[in-house]
Amino acid sequence: MRSYPRNSPEAAARIVALALTSDGHVCRSEERTLEKLDIAGELGLAPAQFAQIVQTLCEDRSIAQMSSAPPMGRLDTAMLMTLIDEIDDPALRRKIIRLCVAVTVADDYLADGEIALLAAVFDAWGHDLKPAAGRGGLPSHVLRGYERAVAST
Repeated sequence: MRSYPRNSPEAAARIVALALTSDGHVCRSEERTLEKLDIAGELGLAPAQFAQIVQTLCEDRSIAQMSSAPPMGRLDTAMLMTLIDEIDDPALRRKIIRLCVAVTVADDYLADGEIALLAAVFDAWGHDLKPAAGRGGLPSHVLRGYERAVAST
């Protein structure tokens, strides 16, 4: 898996790209959400850069798959934690979570891969997210949704 500088727009975009592809495909409603929220712009990227990061992620995962990695909808836990750990800025973490949630719920269905990814991100970053709720952080309904998702796994 390629590496990006810590807290870079590319590292942030890769986490959103993981959310986008965690169910194994990208549907039209997810594409509309990407456009509506200007996810590339939100992360400080040109529009084509986000698409390139998604493509690069898929290429990296395809190469890893040939070397006995988990199926496309899943990512090795150690590798996932490495990617999640590339982001340590609390404000950027909140932004990424907001974008990941928006992308994963765009089709009105949370697949197992999406739940697993969101749970891993919330578990890793939860200490930065919960105190910020109500003060410009994640809305309480997002945190409640996470808690329901974790309880169902």
